[in-house]
Amino acid sequence: MARIDRYILSQFMTLFGFFALVLVSVYWINRAVSLFEQLISDGQTALVVLEFTALTLPLVISVVLPIAAFTASAYGTNRLSSESELVAMQAAGMSPWRLARPVLVFGVLVALMVALLVHAVVPMARGRMADRQAEIAQNVTAQFLRAGAFQYPVKGVTLYIRDIASDGRLEDFFLEDARDPQNQTTYTATEALVVKTEAGPRLVLMHGMAQTLRVQADRQQLSITRFDELAYDLASLVQSDEARKRDLRAYSTMRLLNPDPQLLADTQSTADKALAEAHERLAKPLQSPIAAMLGFAMLLLGGFSRFGVWRQVIWAVVALIVVQFLSTAAENQVAQDASRWPLIYLPPLIGGLICAGILWIAARPRRLRRTPRPETAT
Repeated sequence: MARIDRYILSQFMTLFGFFALVLVSVYWINRAVSLFEQLISDGQTALVVLEFTALTLPLVISVVLPIAAFTASAYGTNRLSSESELVAMQAAGMSPWRLARPVLVFGVLVALMVALLVHAVVPMARGRMADRQAEIAQNVTAQFLRAGAFQYPVKGVTLYIRDIASDGRLEDFFLEDARDPQNQTTYTATEALVVKTEAGPRLVLMHGMAQTLRVQADRQQLSITRFDELAYDLASLVQSDEARKRDLRAYSTMRLLNPDPQLLADTQSTADKALAEAHERLAKPLQSPIAAMLGFAMLLLGGFSRFGVWRQVIWAVVALIVVQFLSTAAENQVAQDASRWPLIYLPPLIGGLICAGILWIAARPRRLRRTPRPETAT
């Protein structure tokens, strides 16, 4: 690369690193706060929260990198223009097409980072997260046994525990099972313990009673049974592995391009959605060069102004929003019908045409000016 290309590329890469760090931090903190509240309320430790937040980081980075590339190119071009470096380059005979070469290289480098994330790192992280969620779901105490709050582990079941002792005893236990309207049972006990068995977790109630209300067509019957110990099967309150939905993002791109019945059963999805996810991954890296070129090319329009280049920045943002809107619309269409998968590659193509049109206008500014007609002699 020429020295001027290396200079522009180094400027953009430095700004890209700064903006990527800031944007990833903002996005990640926003996701981590909601995840922190959910996991802590489920009784998980700080290490589990840290692990889950780290596993969400690759997906956040893949979303943020194209935006960081656009911001870095727009800010870098504005700085080159304000410091008259861009003017000097143009005065030396460098056309907008020539100046765009290091910007395109910058966009391709960012695209390679995004491709590595969406095809390798994100599926690996999502798969690990799915496995950890399955492991945590087996811990019944951490899942829904929390003190001082009414909980609803499944529809029709209400659970309340006054306090959990340091040795694991559940004090003043209350459980109402109303899943069958014709046969409702309420369990109360002074103490309860969660016991792990080969058949699954069991809840042992001590010193309590079970009140069963049977509703018939002409009458209602209430029966009360007092007990010293009673075992209750917790399997019905724990989501089974078969019922747990797995994320499509946890699978490799090649497998999504040829979805097998096992994959569709695990994700409870369709072949159309699997193909849409695969082609979305293939098209996502293309957003980075388009975003970088939009941020650069749009700022080449117009001449010097004391008010800055805020108009060009607004138009660049609008163009980026249009491309992102088209990308989302194409993904929705492909999710409904996999035969429409070429639509996913249409937004990057439109974005590339917009960038080429802007560079063409920037290279021929005088042709767009209206020249006055010569006055005719009278």
